[in-house]
Amino acid sequence: MSEETAQAGFGRARQSAIYGAGVSGRRPRVPTDHRELERRARRACSPRAWAYVAGGAGTEATMRANRAAFDRRSIVPRTLRDVSRRDLGVELFGRRIPAPVLFAPVGAVELVHPEADLAVARAAAELGLPYVFSNQACVPMEDCAAAMGDAPRWFQLYWSTDEDLVDSLLARAERSGAEAVVVTLDTTMLGWRPRDLDLGSLPFARGEGIAQYTSDPRFREMVRERVARGSGGEDVRITFAAVRALLSMSRRFPGPLLRNLRSPEPREAVRTFLDTYSRPSLTWADLASLRERTKLPIVLKGVLHPDDARRAVDAGVDGVVVSNHGGRQVDGSVAALDALAEIAPVVGAELTVLFDSGIRSGGDVVKALALGADAVCVGRPYVHGLALAGAAGARDAVADIVAELDLTLGLTGHASPAELTPDVLRG
Repeated sequence: MSEETAQAGFGRARQSAIYGAGVSGRRPRVPTDHRELERRARRACSPRAWAYVAGGAGTEATMRANRAAFDRRSIVPRTLRDVSRRDLGVELFGRRIPAPVLFAPVGAVELVHPEADLAVARAAAELGLPYVFSNQACVPMEDCAAAMGDAPRWFQLYWSTDEDLVDSLLARAERSGAEAVVVTLDTTMLGWRPRDLDLGSLPFARGEGIAQYTSDPRFREMVRERVARGSGGEDVRITFAAVRALLSMSRRFPGPLLRNLRSPEPREAVRTFLDTYSRPSLTWADLASLRERTKLPIVLKGVLHPDDARRAVDAGVDGVVVSNHGGRQVDGSVAALDALAEIAPVVGAELTVLFDSGIRSGGDVVKALALGADAVCVGRPYVHGLALAGAAGARDAVADIVAELDLTLGLTGHASPAELTPDVLRG
């Protein structure tokens, strides 16, 4: 964000740009209403892509609960305060960012756009906001880092069953300029996701979303070892769909396509990933070793209980993300915003507290900040924008949220996120 934009106020500057373009008959390529954005994104996506992006666990009750938690709370504006100059900036782990908003890690985004994570990296860099590289990315973290220049980036870690792979991923994240590692705790196994299940569609089984692995030297070593042992796998009936899946795996594996089609490694890479990608046996005792394995700030993602937040303080980590994985893991889970209201008062003075799951607007960001979040992570909205217009679409979707945040902040009588407290809300 430019200094000129910051002085004018990001919200007013974005309004002016949109209205100015409207004089010439140009409408926003990405709808500013999140409901229309979602509708158009659905039309732009294949059924398989939309199932993955929009789906949740079970009956999707948790997704509905996330939104209901926002709707139950009302903002109470205050008047006659000087809000002519507003500063949205916050500091996270020593880095000042222009707004308390991050691009959340979302896996397999090539389902909605071929430029995938590279497009998201460019969008985040243009806004100067952190992008949390997904462990389930379609583009290696090094390529995304190169596309971002000196813009902030973090790395999400799924703790593999292979400890050497964990160390390799952490080392690569540090070399790629990551400023924090986000350990995702709520996906030690995949939740029950009927939309994907009814299509028989798991992107990773087709080689989609495993680029962090196939680009990793330790993972490649694991694949070669399994090939040498002749680990094999289940026999697959030769069908058109099976051939397409083989092509998908081979295209996404490093190296020439024809060589990959003849090699067992692309198929073995998928099997290796599925066998090792996350670790259900992970405990607090394992977490204690992480501080010795990385110099990066450690953030735990998926914390929903105050006792776990207190345990995180005792474990010496640097932050938590209050999140229920956007409702994708446990059907009937507590709404993330309700969990935030319980967790932030307990650990907010000792840990950086981030929030995700359900953010759709600037007003939502205000509510999360008022309940004690230091910043929020946005996921599905930027994926919807990505589906419509690539990097520009992802950028615009998040820019609209930041613009509305700026305006809502001022219209409620506040000049910075630090001024927001639970007293701002009712309900």
